[in-house]
Amino acid sequence: METPKFKLSDIFYAVIIPLILVLLIYLIAIYVNPGGTHVIFGINGTFAVIGVIFSVGFASMIVLGVPLVLGLLWNKWAGGAAGFIMGGIYYVASAGLYTGYYEASSGHYNFFGDLSMLGYLVNAIIIGYMAGALNNGSTSFKRMMGAGLTAALITAALQAYFNYSLSLSPAMTMNHNAWVSTQWLGIAGFYEGFIAFFPAIILGIVVPIIAKVMTWYGLQPMRH
Repeated sequence: METPKFKLSDIFYAVIIPLILVLLIYLIAIYVNPGGTHVIFGINGTFAVIGVIFSVGFASMIVLGVPLVLGLLWNKWAGGAAGFIMGGIYYVASAGLYTGYYEASSGHYNFFGDLSMLGYLVNAIIIGYMAGALNNGSTSFKRMMGAGLTAALITAALQAYFNYSLSLSPAMTMNHNAWVSTQWLGIAGFYEGFIAFFPAIILGIVVPIIAKVMTWYGLQPMRH
């Protein structure tokens, strides 16, 4: 088999695109994340919510999106396995981050034992496995969309329950206060419900579209 010749487009895909992604992640972490050093959306109010969605929400969508797309394109086992890897990394990173935060400011809390943090691992496995089982290798866009939205909304509901009922006391108190807050439209729970479910809805719509486009170009895994 002849070795493909080197092309200028190889530089674009191998160097330019990864560097753009690195720059994007840096800008989100510094300027969009409410905990960033030069945050432009503030730390309170409506614009802060936008910052949360495009930083923490975006990170969660990546963690859940990879197993979701593999579940849709390949099978439930690939989706579940990818979820274990992605969710495990996110769980360890998040638990370590918040344990360090509280150790430095508010006392000792071990977030590695926080079941709501463990939910990141559990939900990443579930979303990949569930979407793969519901789609079962189909390339029908309607079935992909139905499987993706169903899996995304169920895992969002599970995470909302974990945060409300199983998290450690500091996080649980903040979550309970958020659910009774009327700062958006004067409706209790609207703010936290939007934060909990809006990214999941976007994930359940965007990922099946990406998966369908990938099938047009033959970019799904080979089945034997």
